[in-house]
Amino acid sequence: MVGQWLPLPLFPENMMKTLVHIALILSIGIGLGLLIRATKQRSSTELPPDAVVFTNDSPEIDPATVTEDEPSIAPEGWMSNFELTERSGKTVTSDELKGTPYLVSFFFSTCPSICVQQNQKIQDLQTMFEGEGIRFVSISVDPKTDDPETLREYAARFHADEDQWLFMTGDLTYIRRVGAEVFRLAVDEKFHTEKFVLVGADGQIIGFYAWPEKRQYEQLQADIRKLLDSKS
Repeated sequence: MVGQWLPLPLFPENMMKTLVHIALILSIGIGLGLLIRATKQRSSTELPPDAVVFTNDSPEIDPATVTEDEPSIAPEGWMSNFELTERSGKTVTSDELKGTPYLVSFFFSTCPSICVQQNQKIQDLQTMFEGEGIRFVSISVDPKTDDPETLREYAARFHADEDQWLFMTGDLTYIRRVGAEVFRLAVDEKFHTEKFVLVGADGQIIGFYAWPEKRQYEQLQADIRKLLDSKS
């Protein structure tokens, strides 16, 4: 009708098409942005190609399940014996340690707290089992600092008996292998777990013990006593 007002569409057809195109472009851009972000996050957690990684797929040994008929066997190609330099400057081998049970730990002399507490625990064990045929083997994970002279000074802080409590050092890469392959613990430069490893007189692992946990520390004492009593 002439003179009658007709309502116009809110958006002309060509404008609607333009908005649809813009929406599609924005959604594609957002999707690409999220994909790029996820890729960057994933790559940031990946190890560098030259990283040295030691894996330990074998479960830690439960002391209750180990018997003389079921010795622990290292996977093919893994290190099973070792030799390190003691604070005296002498080389000590794992074969020389056989014949008496021994307790292994990892530490470094410049550690201000955890290692001190850990070695105080060993000092208590040394007093508890003085002269009873158990040895303690503490291996440094900071060999650049912990040369034999430094280890002698450090050992004196804990009144470590030279024959009963050994402090060992060596090449860092080699010590990583000793930790991972011989004692099944991940160690690295100035890094170690808060666990003791009890080894029998035959060189086989008896068990692992988290020394900060009272029950495990008490179980360690009981297992050491059991080993010593079985020898007499």
